[in-house]
Amino acid sequence: MKVCVTALGPKEDSEVDPRFGRCQFFVFFNLHTREVEAVANPNIESSGGAGIQSAQMVASKGAAVVLTGHVGPNAFKTLSAAGVTIFTGTAGTVKDAVDAYEAGKLARAVAPDSASKSGMGK
Repeated sequence: MKVCVTALGPKEDSEVDPRFGRCQFFVFFNLHTREVEAVANPNIESSGGAGIQSAQMVASKGAAVVLTGHVGPNAFKTLSAAGVTIFTGTAGTVKDAVDAYEAGKLARAVAPDSASKSGMGK
């Protein structure tokens, strides 16, 4: 199973980026093979629709789970429609986030926890 963590950098020791749609990187972690793939977010400077475009990209990469700090309504709807489970409130490093997920320490998001366009100011 593939987990996607929003991150400030491309490595396992990079800090979690609290934003989803405009995060710096998406770090994909395969729980079975332990392979890591980092993708720079191509939507970070989008004038609009970053959440939707980022969610579509994450789903197309085969992620079953997203670990992030916050997610807005458009990204939440798009990820949910694609069958991707979302966990918000994630902090620490990418490795910390994956470890917490595997240990069952994260709470599944049942609704968006930030407003549309809230990640544009950073």
